Amino acid sequence: MSDQPTTAKPCPICGKPADPKTRPFCSRRCADVDLHRWLSGTYAVPAVESEEDSVDESEGEGEADGR
Repeated sequence: MSDQPTTAKPCPICGKPADPKTRPFCSRRCADVDLHRWLSGTYAVPAVESEEDSVDESEGEGEADGR
């Protein structure tokens, strides 16, 4: 191992040094800001719908009403 301490990455919200208690954020406030961004839809994980998913959904139509 190296003798140098590992440098902490900066807070992804404000850029200040991260606090070990709220890592990877510098404070509870920045953690809450990040959580709000996820819950409000500002952040989103991109998804690619596969052909298989489309077929499964179309096969399921009509089954709910007994056809």
